[in-house]
Amino acid sequence: MKVVTLAAGVMLLIAASAQVVVAQVDREKLLADPGVYGTFAVFKVADGWWQMDKAARSAGAAEVKTVFQKHAEKVITDSYLLRGLSEKADFFVRVHSTEMLNNQNFLVDLMSTSLGKHLINTHTFNGITKKVNYVPGFPDDLKEALKTKPDPGAKPYVIVVPIRKDAEWWITAQDGRGAMMKEHTDATVAYLKTVKRKLYHASGLDDLDFITYFETAKLDDFNNLVIGLERVKENRHNAQFGNPVLLGTIRPVDEILEILTR
Repeated sequence: MKVVTLAAGVMLLIAASAQVVVAQVDREKLLADPGVYGTFAVFKVADGWWQMDKAARSAGAAEVKTVFQKHAEKVITDSYLLRGLSEKADFFVRVHSTEMLNNQNFLVDLMSTSLGKHLINTHTFNGITKKVNYVPGFPDDLKEALKTKPDPGAKPYVIVVPIRKDAEWWITAQDGRGAMMKEHTDATVAYLKTVKRKLYHASGLDDLDFITYFETAKLDDFNNLVIGLERVKENRHNAQFGNPVLLGTIRPVDEILEILTR
C-alpha cells in the first residue's frame, strides 16, 4: 500500500513539474511569436479604497490573486508599479494571448473584484505583434548588428510609449519609409545591449498606430536613445509620441497588492 501511495505521489510530482515546464514554454512562445494580442490596462486607485480598513483591502487583494490564477491557462500577465513615479496612475498590467477575447475576459474579472471596483481605468492600449517589416531590406551589417543580445541581468524599469503616425507616413512609398526606418534603426544600435524593445501594431485596434515597450536598467541610456530618435527624419511623422508615457518598475503582482494594502 505504501509503495502504491509513493508511486502515485511521484507521478503527481512529475505531472506538476511537466505543467510548470509547459507554462514556461507557452510564456516564452507568446512573447516571441507574431500574431499575439497585447493589452496594456492602466489603473489609478480611487480614494475610496484607501478609506477601507486593512482587513477589507487584504480581502480585495486576495480576490485579485484568484483572478490571475483563474486566467493563467489562457493569458500571460505582467504587472508594473507606477505609483511614486507618476501622478497619472498607480499600476498597469500587460496581458498577452492568442485571442483578444481572453484579454478582455481577464480584465473584466479583474475589475469585478472588490479592488477592481475602486480602480479607475485611465488608459487601455491594444495591439498585435507582427513580423518585422523593414529589416529584410537593411544592409547586412545592420542586420548583423540587430542580432546583438541584451546584457544579462535584471532590467527593473519599464517604459511604454504609444505612437501615432501622420497621414503622410502611410502614403509614403515603402522604399521611402524603409530609408527612414534604416536611419531610425541606426540610432538604436548603440543601445541594443542595455534597452530591450518590443513593438505592437495598433492601427485599427486602437487610436494609436504602435505601442513601443522597453525594459532597461539604465534610464540614462534610454534618455539618450529617445533624444537620438527625435533627431531622425522619421520623427517628423510622429503625430503622437507618448501622451501618456508610462514609466514604472517591473513588480510581481503580489508585491503590488501588498503595496496597495498597506
